[in-house]
Amino acid sequence: MESRAKYSRTYRPPGPMSRTIQDLAAYLRPSNSAEDSNPEFMLRRLLPKGRKPRVCVVGAGIAGLRCAQYLGEKGVDVIIFEARDRVGGRVGRSKKHGPNWIHGLKQNPILDLAKQLDETLMDVPEAAPTMFDPAGMPLEEEEAGTCFGMMWEIVEEAFKYSNEKSASIPQDQSLLDFFKIRLREKEIPKATADRVLLVGQQWGDYVGGSIERQSLKYFWLEETIDGGNVFLASTYKAILDHITKGTLSKAKLQLSTKVISIISQASQQKQSSENSPSVTVTTSQNTTLQFDEVVMTAPLGWLKRNTQIFDPPLPPRLLQSITNMTYGRLEKVYLTFPSAFWQPSPGAKTENNPFFNQWLRPDYTPNHWPTECVFLSSLPGPYAHPTLLFYMHGPLAAHITTLASALEPGSPDYVSRLAAFFKPYYSRLPHYIAHENNCVPTHALATNWSNDEFAGWGSYTNFQISEKGPLVELDKDIEALRQGCPERGVWIAGEH
Repeated sequence: MESRAKYSRTYRPPGPMSRTIQDLAAYLRPSNSAEDSNPEFMLRRLLPKGRKPRVCVVGAGIAGLRCAQYLGEKGVDVIIFEARDRVGGRVGRSKKHGPNWIHGLKQNPILDLAKQLDETLMDVPEAAPTMFDPAGMPLEEEEAGTCFGMMWEIVEEAFKYSNEKSASIPQDQSLLDFFKIRLREKEIPKATADRVLLVGQQWGDYVGGSIERQSLKYFWLEETIDGGNVFLASTYKAILDHITKGTLSKAKLQLSTKVISIISQASQQKQSSENSPSVTVTTSQNTTLQFDEVVMTAPLGWLKRNTQIFDPPLPPRLLQSITNMTYGRLEKVYLTFPSAFWQPSPGAKTENNPFFNQWLRPDYTPNHWPTECVFLSSLPGPYAHPTLLFYMHGPLAAHITTLASALEPGSPDYVSRLAAFFKPYYSRLPHYIAHENNCVPTHALATNWSNDEFAGWGSYTNFQISEKGPLVELDKDIEALRQGCPERGVWIAGEH
């Protein structure tokens, strides 16, 4: 959710609907077939049983909460088991340091809810971010705009090509390969082409993986909802609180409760005893409960390491899907300063301030890791604060999660260690003066999803290249996850 498409320039496929939208429309179309796996099938099977059916939802992230509320509103007895001591999953951060992006403005229920709650939404500037080249020198606005625009042109072309030619694209061809081909075809100076490739590396912050590993064949699966994107200045806290309140009016919730086994009765037993619960769930609280159905909303990364909790084992096709699909790594770091020293002037209006900055493969850092940040000082009104919000993926994200993991978050050592790492980056910003108090971070916060069991040791399902060999059908893998195991009363939902 958080990083899928940060800029308002997003691909618009030709024709009325892209493959992704066509697929979802077909899947949600009403049908009376008993073989369907759409959301109404579970209800058609549950409700005629002559008693109030029981469903267990595993995970109290946004998907689990909304699933439980929906079923509860249909008359189902729902209990949610959440391993954490809080709800929200990766959305459950503080009001100041929570997620901000709403991706896609057409028929997006999150946007509708934000408007209903009168949350503060900010249109993301169309202009290119400010940039620093590998030597640490700021790029001229025109050059930055040219490279940024060309990068987005190639991304749009890649979406179109993947939508139309997916069947014939080799499964080991990456988005980087496509970039290189298109840049050669454009016959532009090599220096410009090289710069566009550096800008293109920032795509990894969109999906939690590098463009070297991003599958071109299945790039179309990365499409987001149409309509651009907005930045939720007030974060998701009020939205999460609202969803949680609605859910708890229709379902029960147990926190700090990890599911350790899910045992399904044989399908023939279900048929011979329609009123008998079909799934037994055991938790870390030494409780064993019976349910008619279970909905698993844990992240893909968690499923990959915990398929053994299902008994009988999941069907081979579903296990293959869980194995084939890849899980990314995206982390964020917040650095807060006494004041926003990088602003043009202390009294400058926020709408005139830059919103993004990118550091392109910096030669002045030990590992040359590129990164980018959002200037939270550019948020409107009371939401503006002197904080740099860094996004990172891949090896840089892995490094950050080990850098301060042994330290107490918020402690002086924690803040100074993160500040020291990012100093080569933020010291390039305008008006930086070494040892000036306003240029020294006073607070820091880093996410740590890569070391978080319940986040799946990472963040974001993505679609990476596969080596040459047997065909890997990631679109069919998604369909298999969607199908779940209804014959066993086991369903899979969430980000996958």
